[in-house]
Formats: sequence, C-alpha cells, structure tokens
Amino acid sequence: MRTPKHSNIWLSLFIILTMMVLAACGSKTQVAAAPQQGQTQAAAADAKEKVVVNIGIQGSTGIFSYARDKGIFEEAFAKAGAEVKWHEFASGPPHFEAIASGRLDFGGTGGTPVVSAQTGGVDFKAIAVTSDGKRNNAIVLPKNSPITDIKELKGKKIAVAKGSSAYNFLYMVLDRAGLTDKDVQIIHLQPDEARPALDTGAIDAWSTWEPYVTTALVQTGAKTLVTGDDLNIFAPGFLIARTGFTVDHPELTVLFLKTYEEVRQYYVSHLDEVTDEFVKTKKLEREIISRVLKNSAPILSPITPEFAKAHQEQADFLYSVGAIKKKLDTTQVLESKFVEQALKELSEKK
Repeated sequence: MRTPKHSNIWLSLFIILTMMVLAACGSKTQVAAAPQQGQTQAAAADAKEKVVVNIGIQGSTGIFSYARDKGIFEEAFAKAGAEVKWHEFASGPPHFEAIASGRLDFGGTGGTPVVSAQTGGVDFKAIAVTSDGKRNNAIVLPKNSPITDIKELKGKKIAVAKGSSAYNFLYMVLDRAGLTDKDVQIIHLQPDEARPALDTGAIDAWSTWEPYVTTALVQTGAKTLVTGDDLNIFAPGFLIARTGFTVDHPELTVLFLKTYEEVRQYYVSHLDEVTDEFVKTKKLEREIISRVLKNSAPILSPITPEFAKAHQEQADFLYSVGAIKKKLDTTQVLESKFVEQALKELSEKK
C-alpha cells in the first residue's frame, strides 16, 4: 500500500515527464514548420499562396478550347508559379456573374455582354479586342421557313440569349427593318434550348452566333436570313478581366494576353491541323468545324479609337431602344495597357 508521500513522488515524476514530452513535441512542430534547408521564407510563403487563374470558356471550338486541350495556358502559368482552372459557360453574360462573385479572372465575350455588365456595375475591364463581330452573328431560320426578308419578322417568335452579342444584333436587325421589340415575340433562350426549338418549329427564327449558326445550317439544313456582314454591323468582341486580378497581378495579366496571342497566331496559320484536332476531340463534323474556323478570323488588338467608337455606338443604340436602362461612357471599362505591353514583349522576343 502506497503512502501519501509515495503518491506525491509519483505525481511529481508524472508531471515532469509530461512536461518533457510536451516540450519535445513543441520542438518537433517548430522544426516541421520551418522552411526546408535551402528554402527561403519568401519561397515558403509563395508555395503556400499559389495564385489560381480562373479562365472562362464557351463553345467547343475556338482559341480557348484548343489551348485547353493542349494545356498551353497551364504550361505558361506553371512557369510563373500559378495554376489554371477552366470554367465553362453557355454564353457571355454568365461570365460576368462569375467575375462579380470573384470566381472568374479572364474570359472572352461579345460586346453586348460587356455593355450589360457595365450597366450592372460589375467591376471588370475589357482588355483587348478579339474580333470585329461582323461575321459572328446571324438570324437563322428553320429549313422550310417562308421568310425571305427581315421585315417579315414582324409578329414572329424569335429566340435569343438575353445580353449576348446576338441580342444586340437582333435589335439592330429589327431597327433596320423599321421594327421594334414590340413588333415581335422575343423568347429568351440559351443556345442549348434554342436549337431544339428551331428544329421543331417552336420558334420562327433564332438570333445567334458561331459555331451555332454553322452547326444549324449543316446539321438541319437551316438557313440564314441575314448576317452582321450583310448589314455591315461592326460589333467588336473582347477579352475581359476581373479588375481586382489585374491590379493584384499585372504581370500575370500580361502573360495571359501573350499566351493568347501565341495560341492565336498558331491557330490561324494551321487551320487544317486545328480542324483535325477538333474533329478528333470534339466529335464534330469536319464541314462544320472547317466553316466555323474560316468564318471566325480571330485577332488580338488594343482597343483602337475605331473599336472604342463602335462599342460606344452599340451601347448608345441599346439605350435608345430601351434594352439597357442608363446611358454609358464605355471608355470607363476599356483598358489597353496590358495588351499593348503583351504585344510589345512578343515583338521584342522575335
């Protein structure tokens, strides 16, 4: 039987041993948390705070689609210590919802989504022009449609993705025909909803963009009533960026544009090879892909006075017909300094 004295001795020994074990554990924790040999504190911090670059993509063809399949952006950003994540969207407007919530850093859209986003107060910048928009949009009709003139759209059901480039195009077509949105039935549908409606005759016309235009023409014998090229409608498309990202990571913004331009140059100069790649990876008909690629003619340009003027006119037109509720100064969201730097660096590299 232990006496109180013995119990006190054992208790003291237990406390001492416990403190020694805790001290040893604390020492091991510090060693584990310290940078490894040869690794600086800054390097450890960088490894912990790796930048994730979120890029939006829409459609199964195009520069972003080709680049994603090839891992080109991933490779370029890995060299800068950053990671790329892709996010798919059905049209332009959802890009800006993601930008507004901080889930997206870069993407590419037509001019109308850019106008709508500025109207809605989204904090973004349009950082480069990717197309003049003339050949991208069209009004598509079902195969056996009797409509032959844009004036015959009066009273018809027309599908369009609200806020898309085709949305502005539709309003401009109606204006050229002396019509307004009150003279037709506009049905707001995303492309995956509009195409079945066109095929079944549930709608009379569809205002849309490539590759949906060519896909409908080839697969169902649909026909175009009018294109942007027919009416000489100049509607530039843009690369867009979350303002916060461009402020925090200007060098990665330039890298994004440099990578895009390198892919674009290869893309437009190797159309047959790119077509073969899309036929293999997307399981689409060669005729569709070939026609879409030849019609797309992507560019990468600073926002020149000509492009800025066309974009402002687009915003003014949308305001005049009531499609947006306030008049805009579109220069507030146009920013060319990053693309100018990117093109300069690529030129000096040659």
